[in-house]
Amino acid sequence: MIELFHAPRSRSSAIVQLLDEMDMMEKVTIREVSISRQDGSGGADPANPHPDGKVPYLLHDGAGMTEENAIMLHLTDLFPEGGMGAPLDDPLRGPFLMWMAWYGNVLEPVVHFHFAQIESPALKRTFRDFPTAVARLEAQLAKGPWLLGERYSAADQIAAQMFHLFPQFQPKDGPIPDWVARYAERPASRRQAERDALPA
Repeated sequence: MIELFHAPRSRSSAIVQLLDEMDMMEKVTIREVSISRQDGSGGADPANPHPDGKVPYLLHDGAGMTEENAIMLHLTDLFPEGGMGAPLDDPLRGPFLMWMAWYGNVLEPVVHFHFAQIESPALKRTFRDFPTAVARLEAQLAKGPWLLGERYSAADQIAAQMFHLFPQFQPKDGPIPDWVARYAERPASRRQAERDALPA
């Protein structure tokens, strides 16, 4: 039994979209919960088992897990037929894991630092900075339409969605705007935008 605790217009929307992309929506029970929002609305939901009161939270046969990229990795391994991951014997398994980890370990932190205008030599040594992260994405996307070359994967979904939802972080030109546009045009992206009542 698999349950996803989800709040619309949040990080858990990416998990719902991934299930849609893999045609696995019927395999997971989605339970909507409330969360505290940046604008002060919402609040903790006693029905939400996430220890921080956030989403996503995945419960699989009694074992719970948090963290968007970890849940995506778990689901792509659990449903390899969905075609959004890279199985153990796939030569692209290493790059796939790298990009999934890089999103959480580097891209998301530097975007937050950039947004909050936080600068520190220690942070830059550890995470580099937003322009460096953008340059790394641009170098990879110059090799092909997706992070794994010709194959669209959960790595593209988790990283491109941030630039789609926060277009102010997108470069004006280069491969990233085209990559984000390709992501947004995917049927699962459009359906999730409708579910979240966001512009496609």
